[in-house]
Amino acid sequence: MAEDSFERFYTATYHRLLRQLAVVTGDRGDAEDVLQEAYGRAALRWERLADYEAPEAWVRRVALHLAADRARRARRRAAALLRLRPPAPVAELSVEGSTWPVPCGACRLGSGR
Repeated sequence: MAEDSFERFYTATYHRLLRQLAVVTGDRGDAEDVLQEAYGRAALRWERLADYEAPEAWVRRVALHLAADRARRARRRAAALLRLRPPAPVAELSVEGSTWPVPCGACRLGSGR
């Protein structure tokens, strides 16, 4: 019975919550991920949540917290990447067509001596 109740709740609220979270996250895929995690947590607690006046609000709040956690992790990751940025690029060196002076030892290596 509780399982049927959760399935009805899920079906009735999923698309509405997905639209709300897509606006918050800016990405439908991220919204789907956090919403599925929130519904999973709700399913584990459904016997208690089913008696709440607004279980949809509970799922929304959990999903919003998960989305905020993801955003914070992404910001920290981006900041770390900026701190660890690669060194400035170095131009490739080429001997062919170069007017650079070639040391005598290198000339001998190329002449087969």
